[in-house]
Amino acid sequence: MAELPVLYSFRRCPYAMRARLALWVSGVAYEHREVALKAKPASMLAASPKGTVPVLCLPTGEVLAQSLDIMHWALQQHDPDAWLPATSELRAFTQAALTHLDGEFKANLDRYKYPQRFGLTDGLAHRGEGARWLLTLELQLQNAAFLSGARWGFLDACVAPFVRQFARTDRGWFDAQPWPQLAQWLTAFENSEAFRTVMHKQPLWIAPDA
Repeated sequence: MAELPVLYSFRRCPYAMRARLALWVSGVAYEHREVALKAKPASMLAASPKGTVPVLCLPTGEVLAQSLDIMHWALQQHDPDAWLPATSELRAFTQAALTHLDGEFKANLDRYKYPQRFGLTDGLAHRGEGARWLLTLELQLQNAAFLSGARWGFLDACVAPFVRQFARTDRGWFDAQPWPQLAQWLTAFENSEAFRTVMHKQPLWIAPDA
């Protein structure tokens, strides 16, 4: 049997979630190793000393330690649903959105969800900052069925795990906001086969020599 790529993952991590979504849609076979972030396996740290998930170890010896790199690799192997942006305009829009998502929005999300980690009394100001960007997604979804255009694609898969995390911090507040299309989009994602599949609970991986 050919050696499979090995994915080190943590179920609730949004970065790992979006990597698993791309691997799932690509149909690429891989070995899933669910890890405990408080007890990271030595093999994962040897492959990627930064110690964060996801990490994909390829049979060639190459290690992909960024979620977007894993997504691109998987979809370059096989992209049956045409997730990758097909035009230069869509690629530019996707890149701009991801720069904001992984930069400013993620910083605001962390401070909203875990204010004490940052010496804050609460995260409400950062909730407001994050909400301003979510309103731009609402406008996008009023003009197209998905962030990627007419069909669910790469940008949707990148963004949805983080919007879900933002929403779950205070779902009552989130559901009361003026973004009906965004709320509908998120609910559809949470009810999708893709979400159910990648969020299936995996047993914790234990190294054979542990």
